[in-house]
Amino acid sequence: MRLKGFLLNVPSLRVDGMALFPFILSKRKTPSEVFLNHERIHLKQQLELGLVIFYVWYLLEYLIRFVQFRKHYLAYLHISFEREAYAHEHDPGYLRKRRFCAWWKYL
Repeated sequence: MRLKGFLLNVPSLRVDGMALFPFILSKRKTPSEVFLNHERIHLKQQLELGLVIFYVWYLLEYLIRFVQFRKHYLAYLHISFEREAYAHEHDPGYLRKRRFCAWWKYL
């Protein structure tokens, strides 16, 4: 199954973009393939866990990382979901070979 998501342009977004299943919100009208792949990895993670569990886990992990690193950006970069997405965003074939709950190894 090829997971594409529905791309929505949101110029007022405070971040470059985000995945909110089944949508990919982007600040730019024409986002890069690397950006889209990163967000598609998040869509897959959301499908695996379900939206509520994904966002609760994401928030709890962010809070733990914030206490650990005391900086927003470092906390964000160390969230397991982000670590998986950044590690594989340059591999367009990653989602076809990705194992179930692959983000788990980035905890």
